[in-house]
Amino acid sequence: MDEGALYRLLTWLSPSFPVGAFSYAHGLEWAVEAGLVRDERALVTWLGDLLENGTLGQDAILCARAHDAVEAEDAVGFAGLRALAAALPATAELLLETTAQGAAFARTCLAAWPDPRGRLALFFGEPEAAPPLVYPLAVGAVAAAHDIPLRPALAAFLQAVVANLVSAAVRLVPLGQTAGQRALAALEPAVGAAARRAEHAPIAALGGASLMVDWCSLSHETQYTRLFRS
Repeated sequence: MDEGALYRLLTWLSPSFPVGAFSYAHGLEWAVEAGLVRDERALVTWLGDLLENGTLGQDAILCARAHDAVEAEDAVGFAGLRALAAALPATAELLLETTAQGAAFARTCLAAWPDPRGRLALFFGEPEAAPPLVYPLAVGAVAAAHDIPLRPALAAFLQAVVANLVSAAVRLVPLGQTAGQRALAALEPAVGAAARRAEHAPIAALGGASLMVDWCSLSHETQYTRLFRS
């Protein structure tokens, strides 16, 4: 990967990129309220489970297969991924989290980083009947359009999502900044393993066992005091 590709990947998945990631906590706010995540160790376990058995591992597969579809110029396949991905979130807030960020990511990339070969218009077209564009599909498609290899794109995408959730936990638990960085360091192997699993995983491998996250997300909808939108 050349320096230009690395620069784009770091920019798109940095905390300053305007997708509004800071507004979302993926059910973590209720998990803290319920005493399920009380400290650094519990946070690492929670996020590790999300990577191995939950929504983050699932999103990595979607990101990978979107990358493949754009590389193959398979608009029909990408449309099928959009429909499937929009049906996967278990709660209204998780759906909002992924679709709002997906739309913002695609819109900003198209406005600031011109598509080198004009392929993305075919995939991101928004007819009224089209399913919404989820965040991992948007990231995978843009990375492929700019010839960014799949493996680093997956690792960067997962690290960005994990880092955002760690940042949320620093405020919610609360954790110190150093504890947050220790959590990110501890999660490095899990992020790498999830990226490797997703690289060649078929769509049939989608699925998870993170029912507690779904419950936390549902409970968050009626949480009395909230800092985050999910």
